[in-house]
Amino acid sequence: MTDVSASPLRLFNSLTRSLENFEPVHPGEARVYSCGPTVYNYPHIGNMRAYVFADTLGRTLSYKGYKLTHVINITDVGHLTDDADAGEDKLEKAAAEKAQSIWDIAKHYTEAYWADVKALNIRQPAHWSIATDYVPQMIEFARAIADKHCYELESGLYFDTTTVADYGRLARHGTDEGESRIDPVDGKRAPADFAIWRKTPAGETRQMEWDSPWGRGAPGWHLECSVMSEALLGFPFDIHTGGIDHREIHHPNEIAQNQAHSCSDASGARFWMHNNFLVERSGKMSKSSGEFLRVQLLIDKGYHPLAYRLMCLQAHYRSELEFSWDGLGAALTRLKRLVMAAAPVRDAEPAEPVDRRLTELLAKFDAAMSDDLNTPVALTLLEEAAAMKKIDAGQKRGALAVMDAVLGLDLLTIDRAALRVRPKAATITEEEIEAILTRRKEARAAKDFAASDALRDDLIAAGVEVMDGDPLGWDWRLEA
Repeated sequence: MTDVSASPLRLFNSLTRSLENFEPVHPGEARVYSCGPTVYNYPHIGNMRAYVFADTLGRTLSYKGYKLTHVINITDVGHLTDDADAGEDKLEKAAAEKAQSIWDIAKHYTEAYWADVKALNIRQPAHWSIATDYVPQMIEFARAIADKHCYELESGLYFDTTTVADYGRLARHGTDEGESRIDPVDGKRAPADFAIWRKTPAGETRQMEWDSPWGRGAPGWHLECSVMSEALLGFPFDIHTGGIDHREIHHPNEIAQNQAHSCSDASGARFWMHNNFLVERSGKMSKSSGEFLRVQLLIDKGYHPLAYRLMCLQAHYRSELEFSWDGLGAALTRLKRLVMAAAPVRDAEPAEPVDRRLTELLAKFDAAMSDDLNTPVALTLLEEAAAMKKIDAGQKRGALAVMDAVLGLDLLTIDRAALRVRPKAATITEEEIEAILTRRKEARAAKDFAASDALRDDLIAAGVEVMDGDPLGWDWRLEA
């Protein structure tokens, strides 16, 4: 089989805006931290693109032979309704609106997020780090940098960004390339300065608050990730991931804290990697839009969640990806074809691929994934391997297993029938559909095409799309 080390792994580092060879801090290991959700609401599918990307990165690192330690945090305190320094704490606001305990709010939405992680076949990280479990360490971190790098206002402790070298270089602040600007906030020495600790305003009581040297209150959002990444991975670690929106404020602020704590210019992570946005032209990606787009809505409309994973893989993680229902339907069709092509070798005894055609495909696959996770090319190579004829079944299964372990589409586990998801609004059952299809096949066998057409019309009226050209027997899907 192809030597997986043949192609050096090259990744795009947002800090330098360039492709760089991945060389781990600790030989043979890869330590990765991913900014996780703020659990005040359900994650939308744009949020989940970040975790499909981080999972693909982790799978690639495992495939390349590294011992992976992946951390994803759960933010249950400190994240304001504005990513800079304005607004209310998102969890406190959600708890007040729903008249529920903030702890119950966090538990409910954390479990909803974990359900989406499972549905998208995202591997479990080594650690789920919960922000409120690390508050004592956050206070100690802040205490260590307060004298040299912070100042106190009535509202809390703030970081002075002029005390570290080249603040904002990740976001290209202050240059023509800068993607964001930070609005001034009264009382701060500079607009870019940010809260390390927020005091509870006089006369108010928060559900989540702790005593600190700067008064009773709660940590700033940026502080959490610096503390948890250092505690679980150590500084420096290899890769920090997140959505491209984090590149503008959150991650520059993390880097500033890390520089202050290490008393150096070290950013904490060697690589900072960011996935681009998922866009939806109708605006339903926003959580303020009511029935916003989340994984459960895709399932309710009859789409298997792995179709969304494949849709993400069809675009490079650094490219903007547009969501549409037609596009999701096309991804589901592509996934079905892959599953159908893999079905004949699913039960074969796995064998190491030695056939030249397979080893060449695997070498190309390795080169694609080593080229900054080029999943669009890797997918076409997976399809080429799945469609290959007159080849040893065990070797073919072995090659598909290698590729699918990286892409995470479950091709050798799931079957085509499992990809059918009954829409929540459907009134016809799968048993009824299969019974009508059986009668229709009998009518066609008897050349009673009028009866066959009538039965097809009945299915269409019930929202069932019948695919007569399916080579393995008629397939169907229910329209939502």
